[in-house]
Amino acid sequence: MPQVWSAPVRFVECDQQGVVFNAHYLVWADEAVASWWTGRGVDWAALNAAGTEYLVVASALEWRSSARYGDTVDVDAELEKLGRTSATVRFGIRVGDRLCCTVRTTYVCTAAGAPVPWPDEVRESLSGS
Repeated sequence: MPQVWSAPVRFVECDQQGVVFNAHYLVWADEAVASWWTGRGVDWAALNAAGTEYLVVASALEWRSSARYGDTVDVDAELEKLGRTSATVRFGIRVGDRLCCTVRTTYVCTAAGAPVPWPDEVRESLSGS
């Protein structure tokens, strides 16, 4: 899995013991997905202007160990499944070589609020990953 995003763990992301609160793993996956799309050459600004967007329909988290205040988290991303209107991306969130959490998020392509097939250029970009 290629690294797509990294950041230091901030104090505000932790509880009083310095352990990252669980919801922040989803925030980090959401931050990483923008770089993941860009790394595949997908221009969401142009697609949004044409009326196409992607939305989260499901996310699941599996914890292995805690990230803590002062750590730097690295987020890796990889396409796990490509459907006609959906795509599932697996994010590995780690500190160094230690896996902290795996997030699987499924996105659906939409236009006018309804699911539509991925545009050909998006499908080609994702199929080549």
